[in-house]
Amino acid sequence: MAVILQSLPQEAALTKIEYEGPRIALYTKNPVYLMQNNQLVSNMVNSIKKRIVIRTDESIRKPRPESTEIISKSIPKEVGLAGMFFDAVLGEAVVFAKRPWMLAQVGEEFDNIDLAEKTGWRVRIRKAPQSMSYIENFYRILDESVVERTKFYREVGNKIFRDKLSEQAEASLIALGGFAEVGRSCMLLSTRESKILLDCGINETGRDSLSSLPRFDIAGLSMSELDAVVLTHAHLDHTGFLPALFKYGYRGPVYCTEPTILLMGILQQDYIRRAGKSALYSDKDVEKAVVHAVPLTHGIVTDISPDVKLVLSNSGHILGSASAHLHIGNGDHNLVYTGDMKFGKTVTLENAFWNFPRVETMIIEATYGGKEDIVSSREEAEASLAALISSTISNNGRVLIPVPAVGISQELLVVLNTMIGTGRIPPVKILVDKIIAEATAICETYPEFLSRDIRQIISESEQNPFGEPSISVEPASLKQGEPAVVLAPSSMLAGGPSVSYLKQIAGDPSSKLILVSYQAVDTPGRQIQDGARQVSVSNETITIRCQVEKIDGFTSHSDYNQLMAYVSRLRPKLRKVLVNHGERPKAQNLASSINKIFKIPTQHPLVQEAVKLL
Repeated sequence: MAVILQSLPQEAALTKIEYEGPRIALYTKNPVYLMQNNQLVSNMVNSIKKRIVIRTDESIRKPRPESTEIISKSIPKEVGLAGMFFDAVLGEAVVFAKRPWMLAQVGEEFDNIDLAEKTGWRVRIRKAPQSMSYIENFYRILDESVVERTKFYREVGNKIFRDKLSEQAEASLIALGGFAEVGRSCMLLSTRESKILLDCGINETGRDSLSSLPRFDIAGLSMSELDAVVLTHAHLDHTGFLPALFKYGYRGPVYCTEPTILLMGILQQDYIRRAGKSALYSDKDVEKAVVHAVPLTHGIVTDISPDVKLVLSNSGHILGSASAHLHIGNGDHNLVYTGDMKFGKTVTLENAFWNFPRVETMIIEATYGGKEDIVSSREEAEASLAALISSTISNNGRVLIPVPAVGISQELLVVLNTMIGTGRIPPVKILVDKIIAEATAICETYPEFLSRDIRQIISESEQNPFGEPSISVEPASLKQGEPAVVLAPSSMLAGGPSVSYLKQIAGDPSSKLILVSYQAVDTPGRQIQDGARQVSVSNETITIRCQVEKIDGFTSHSDYNQLMAYVSRLRPKLRKVLVNHGERPKAQNLASSINKIFKIPTQHPLVQEAVKLL
């Protein structure tokens, strides 16, 4: 703080310095001075090696109605103001606009620095999605927890920036879930100073709690001992148990990207609706998780404990997905946990980041870790999809594609929209479940996390690359003889809307079931993929007479060749590789291949096993 105070002239009008979780917040009555002289802040960051943010002092913030009026008058009508939300903790006004790119064209009529001076709030602009419902719910949760969040940020900062108890570094990892299996990804990283949870998922297809929930019973850990949770992405097999931590007393930070916060909230609340009375937690627990989430952007170094720094990098799996690079001690050890990863560019996402400056240990997924797991190219996959849909439409059939609500569903929406636009498939009704539409709306709001091409379309035009599919709140009735393409969760046909649609088309030989996602062992989707034509779902037998096809080229996971290529790219050479997130034979195969080809010590631990890293 002495360095900060010495670095700032009186014109900065500094009123206080507070911890804001992993950041140091400078409160000022003259935000314009610091916004115009941002080199001052950059110099301080370089000097103290901590993240610094500028916040407006509460005393200069005009009341919300007055600020709303000032901001609204500053935005031309053609921009299409769709919503405005105030975050009193951060001193920000977040404006959602239908055509935000127009603000760059109106020159000095719109100026964020000018608005900060006029209102006392820092203004952020975001693209308004077609549906604002979940955005509104998100800001409602934040607005109802101002006191709690303010206190929480200070407490987190005090824990992170306390003096170290020891300069000697140690690190170990306990596998609580997601090793030699797919589902309930969760592991505990322990150092001398901290205990950090990496992911916290559930396995919805597990037979009992011992196989479906993380094994906290073997960790000997109370919730108060946990310093932080790091999430790689929003899917329930990585975040589905998180609200239960808050139910049982955890009150610490959850680090992830901002899209992950919104997407996991959508998926967790959907899980509660589906599970009913047997749900592990309530909507209030989900809201607690949202309140304690600390959003991070890719590529920024963030202190998350006295001896651990975190950098998130794009993993190419779904919107906001990240690999976690953990820097332990004073350069003592670097751990990268890839999370779910796609080392190959897709339509909606960029390739997974690989250029880490230092990595000693890597934890890598093995969903497609078998030598036989070589997926078809995107060109082949798209050609197959176009041919299958076109032939089904010509026979007046219906196409069901079971998908996760987030990820492949958005990829397919872009692909289908493009195919219809270019005439590769005839115009056909595209029907999606409401939760897919909600997740797609979040994609529209965070184009900076999407591929360059899609980002440009969303950020610079009114064109919607995801198209305008029909949205179904409840499984719609599919009329025989009326062609349609349906995207519905769950992707493994273990329950949910996809099963309702399957029942409707199962007896129709002119309709098709197209499997594009990973199908876990013992799920109805896997049984059908392996040739079964009678499956039992929720004690009901479904006889399959429709056509069944599989297209693997749309997967959001890396196949065997991509995983091996990823490891080969890393420089300097890894000292250790741990393989997780794959059925046991696939994890064993990938571990063996990495060891033989790259001469790197490799392990494929089981759940409940511990590994010493340092």
